[in-house]
Amino acid sequence: MFTAKQFRAKAAECAESLKHTDVPSEIREFQRSKDSFAALAQNEDWLADNFDKIIRSQETLPQDDNAGKSIDHRTVAEIEEHILRCLGAAVIMQWNTIPTKLQRELFDTASSMGDVLNSVELRGQIARFLHKHKDEEIPADRGSKPNMTKGIYRGA
Repeated sequence: MFTAKQFRAKAAECAESLKHTDVPSEIREFQRSKDSFAALAQNEDWLADNFDKIIRSQETLPQDDNAGKSIDHRTVAEIEEHILRCLGAAVIMQWNTIPTKLQRELFDTASSMGDVLNSVELRGQIARFLHKHKDEEIPADRGSKPNMTKGIYRGA
């Protein structure tokens, strides 16, 4: 994770690069990057200044309730990444019980995350992952196990 200071340093690098180019496309790109890094630095500052007001996961304790207990010092992004990993794992654990139409929507949404140029590769990776785990156990109270990848694109 970057700190506000590191984002400001990157913004300064972009500002310096702006001084050394006359190419309009480079000027636009450096200006966009500089503005983006400056905004990220402001966001990090805001998060640091307002940490006590942020809704935290159960693992974190507010400063006032410390009373000798340890406080979770992870960044908000790290906490959210952990939450997303837990939600993703929960979806995979219940995949066989999810209706096929919703499986397709989840697959399509997940496949479109990230870099557009790598979306075909990502679709293939997700399809292979789902296929590899399709026969894993589901809770005993469930009857038959539908195919996890039924209706899922297998082109990659």
